[in-house]
Amino acid sequence: MRKLHPQYGFNTLAVHAGTAPDPTTGARSFPIYQTSSYVFDDADHAASLFNLQAPGFIYSRLTNPTVAALEEKLATLEGGRGGTVTSSGHAAETLALFPLMAPGMEVIVANKLYGGTINLMGKSYRKFGWNAVFVDTDNPDDFRRAVTEKTRAIFIENLANPGGVVADLEAIAKVANEAGVPLVVDNTMATPFLSQPLEWGADIVVHSTTKFLSGQGNALGGVVIDSGKFPWLGNSKYPSLSEPSPEYNGLTFAETFGDLAYTMYSHAISLRDLGCSQSPMNAWITLNGIETLPLRIERHCSNALEVALFLEKHQQVEWVSHAGLESSPYYDLGKKYLPDGTGSVFTFGVKGGYESGLKMLETVELFSHVANIGDTHSLILHPASTTHRQLSDEQLITAGAGAEVIRLSIGIECVEDLIADLDQALERSKQ
Repeated sequence: MRKLHPQYGFNTLAVHAGTAPDPTTGARSFPIYQTSSYVFDDADHAASLFNLQAPGFIYSRLTNPTVAALEEKLATLEGGRGGTVTSSGHAAETLALFPLMAPGMEVIVANKLYGGTINLMGKSYRKFGWNAVFVDTDNPDDFRRAVTEKTRAIFIENLANPGGVVADLEAIAKVANEAGVPLVVDNTMATPFLSQPLEWGADIVVHSTTKFLSGQGNALGGVVIDSGKFPWLGNSKYPSLSEPSPEYNGLTFAETFGDLAYTMYSHAISLRDLGCSQSPMNAWITLNGIETLPLRIERHCSNALEVALFLEKHQQVEWVSHAGLESSPYYDLGKKYLPDGTGSVFTFGVKGGYESGLKMLETVELFSHVANIGDTHSLILHPASTTHRQLSDEQLITAGAGAEVIRLSIGIECVEDLIADLDQALERSKQ
């Protein structure tokens, strides 16, 4: 695990970054600032805040002390310059692209993604006039061939949902750099504990904090983290950041805020106008969850690999897609980009297809049938009938969510119990 701070390691930062003891009361647990608004010192103070001339709090749609602590913690753990927390992972994806896109512009998108993201990119964004161009995740040259004068970003998942596909971050980042556009990486499945995409050349990282970061399936949220390294200043492709802003009396974000331009825009305009803010309560829950992230991820990964090895040998299983298996086509990429573990969400194909898959869902005992991942509980899902059901048959196959596919999110229980539960369910699923 790399050193994020000259003095402290990842586990220490997961506990301490952004959450110093309260200076007034000495409270060790960071407070929930459950308020909508904040009192100004005087008229001049209020004016300076609204003009973006002074740091501080105005209204919790824009920022909030608890939310700001979460932003600082996550930006630190990803090695980024700044962060913007949102109401959900999908909101984070939209917020990430909002300063970059305009009607008629294109985003190149990896085709192995969470089904909801495929729908968001391919269908809903058309209402904004944004066009998604899908290419093969496994072939970086396909990204290069897709670049046009209208390209404004490249979007991939680091460890793709549901099949645990590992993208070649370095190669795709090179394509983005050559094209002069930001690479946006969804790092939800890997988390910054296993992989930091900014180290490999990504410019922006997004997460659904709902998943592993909060860790217990009890708080919705998302985050956008900026590296602070992309050259916005004078870049005509991105007028929102490089040209005078009419919303703020002609202020140019890239000129005024330098390497914080993207993050400042995300708060001052994106959150202000889109309104997809995270609640202080959910931010507080997620802050507490992150403190145990390293411990949980280690158990998640070790359990998942043992379960995958078991399933690979089971007579009722046709195949297993887990990058930690030597049989996986992503094994070498997993060793390169995720040396401390290849995650705990993966898929397998059950013999008997669609009906056997549904039978498994009905006969597991410890596994919960839930449309979520990254929980301390072990979860099971049939993507073709749930999260990916809006996709065509061709898209289902491409996304690794065919009729026989079962997705597992392995929790932190005793692995022997999880294996026994899957074994009995597989036996009962026989046609």
